[in-house]
Amino acid sequence: MSKDLFRKKSIEKILADAERGYSDHGASGGPKLNRALRVKDLTFMGIAAVIGTGVFTAIGSASFHGGPAVILLFTFTAVACAFAAFCYAEFASAVPVSGSAYTYSYIAFGEIFAWIIGWDLLMEYAIGNIAVAISWSQYFVRVLAGFNIHMPSWMTMDYVSAHSGYLEAAKQLSAGKSLGALDETLASAYNAWMHAPGSGNFRVIMNIPALLIVVLITYIVYIGIRESKKTNNILVMTKLGVILLVIVAGAFYVNPGNWHPFMPNGFGGVMQGVSAVFFAYIGFDAISTTAEECHQPQRDLPRAMFNVLIICTVLYIILVLVLTGMTSYTKLNVADPLAFVFEGRHSRIANWISGIISVSAIIVIASVLLVYQLGQPRIWMSMSRDGLLPKVFSKIHPKYRTPSFSTILTGFVVGIPALFLNLDVVLALTSIGTLFAFVLVCGGVLMLNSQPQNKLYSKFKVPYLNGKYIIPLLFIICFVSILIWGRTYFSHLLTREGIPMIIFFIVATIVMVLTFMKSFSLIPVLGLLSCFYLMSQESYTNWARFVIWLVVGLVIYFTYGYKNSVIAKEGKIAKLDIKETRD
Repeated sequence: MSKDLFRKKSIEKILADAERGYSDHGASGGPKLNRALRVKDLTFMGIAAVIGTGVFTAIGSASFHGGPAVILLFTFTAVACAFAAFCYAEFASAVPVSGSAYTYSYIAFGEIFAWIIGWDLLMEYAIGNIAVAISWSQYFVRVLAGFNIHMPSWMTMDYVSAHSGYLEAAKQLSAGKSLGALDETLASAYNAWMHAPGSGNFRVIMNIPALLIVVLITYIVYIGIRESKKTNNILVMTKLGVILLVIVAGAFYVNPGNWHPFMPNGFGGVMQGVSAVFFAYIGFDAISTTAEECHQPQRDLPRAMFNVLIICTVLYIILVLVLTGMTSYTKLNVADPLAFVFEGRHSRIANWISGIISVSAIIVIASVLLVYQLGQPRIWMSMSRDGLLPKVFSKIHPKYRTPSFSTILTGFVVGIPALFLNLDVVLALTSIGTLFAFVLVCGGVLMLNSQPQNKLYSKFKVPYLNGKYIIPLLFIICFVSILIWGRTYFSHLLTREGIPMIIFFIVATIVMVLTFMKSFSLIPVLGLLSCFYLMSQESYTNWARFVIWLVVGLVIYFTYGYKNSVIAKEGKIAKLDIKETRD
C-alpha cells in the first residue's frame, strides 16, 4: 500500500491525455477548454488576483502594526514569492495543463502528496474567495450608504460578528455610553442583533451582498473564458487607474515626518502583518490553472508570472510609502485605508478622490473574485480526471467549454459560507494554505530536476546556482545572529505559539543537510525555506485548523480517491494483461 500512495504520473502521459481531450475519467474525444488567453490576459489576471483586497483592506492593517517599515515585509514576501514563481514557471512550462500545484506534485512526489496539495488548494481558493466576497460586501454597503441607501444591518454581516459586537456594545451602553457615541462597527453590529428576525440567541443574520456578488461572478465564469477575460481586463484597467490616482494625488499630501519612526514596533510588529501581506500576493499562482486555455502556455505563463510580481510589488511599496507619508501609521487600522487618507484632508478635491476610491473598490475587488472563481473549478477538474473525485467534476460544457458542474459547485461552496463566516479567520487560513502550496512546488522542482526524463519537457529552467555551501552558511549566520541579538528568542519557542517555529528549524536543518549532500539548486531551496518561514509566523490556532482540514481530506482520499484512482485502475489492468500473457 505504501508504494501505491506514491504512484506518479509521467509528464508524457499528462500531455497526451490533455491533447486527446480526456475528461470524465479518461473518456477521450470530449470538448476541450477554449484556448483564448495570451500573455497580456494572463498578466491582467494575475494583477486582478494580487492587487485587490490586499490594497483596499490588508495594507492598512499591516501598516498599523509595522509602520512605514512594512515595506520590508512586502519586499521579503515578494522575494519569497519570486523564488516560488521561478519554480511555478518551470513546472508550468513543463506541464502546460490545468491543475497548478496539484498536477506538479503528482509528477514530483506521487499521488498522496498530489491529493494533499489539491485538497489544500481547494481550501485556499474557496476560503480566499469567501474573504474577497465578504470584503466586497463591506465596500458595497458603505458605497450605498454614501448615496443614502441603507440596507438592514442584519443583511450585511455574519452572525458571529453581530453577536460579539452586540455584547461589547451592550457592555459600553450599560457603562453609560450613548448609542450615538459607539464605534460605527459596534453600532452596526448592535443594530443587526437587535433588529434581526428571530428570538433569544437565534437570529437570522447573513451577508446577502456577499452571496449576490458570488452568484454574478460565477455566472460570468460559467459562460466562457473569453467573457471572463474581457470582463477581467476592463476591471484591471479600472483598478490600475485608481491606484495611479492615489499615488499621484497622495504624493502632494506626503509629510516625510510621518515616516519617523520607521519601525515603531520593531521587527515583531512588521511580522504581525504576515497573513495580511501574504494574502495580498497569493493570486499570482492562480494563472497557472488556466494553462489549457493559453495560446502558448510554455512561453506565456512564465512571462506573466514575473510581470505580475514585479508590477504588483512596485505598486505595493509605493502605496505604503504614500499612505504612511500622508498620515500617521497609528490611524491606518481601518477597513478602507485608501479612501480614509483623503477623507481627512477637508478639501473638495480630496473628498472627490475619496469618493472615487470607495466606488471603484467594489469594481476592483470583484476582479479578484473572478480570477479565484476561475481557478478552483479547474483544480477540481484535474483531480476528477485522475479519478480522485467523481466523474462529474471533470465535465466540460459542450457550448461554453468550461468545467460546468465544478463552476456551479464552486459558486455554492463560496457563496453559502460567505453568508455566515467572519473575515479575520478566513484571511489567516487562506495564507497558510497558499504558503504550503508554494513549499511543495519549490520542493517539487528539486524532485523534477532529479528525474532526467522529466527535465526534457520544460522550456523554462530555474537558473542553477549550487547551494551546497551557501545554504549552510546562511543557516549558521542566522543562528549566530539570534544568539547575539535575540537571546530571549528561544524562550518563546517553549510556548504553544513557538511550535510552528520549532517545526521550521527542524525542516530547515534537514533541507540544509540534503542541500550540502546533493548540491541542490539555490533558488528552489530559498523558496522552500522562505515560504516555510512565513508559514511558521502563523499562529498555532491557524496551524491547528490547517491540520484538521488536511485530516478531513485524507479521510476522503482513503474512502474514495485511493480506490478510484485512474493510475491504480490502469496498474491493475496492466497486471492482468501480464498475467494473461504468461498463462
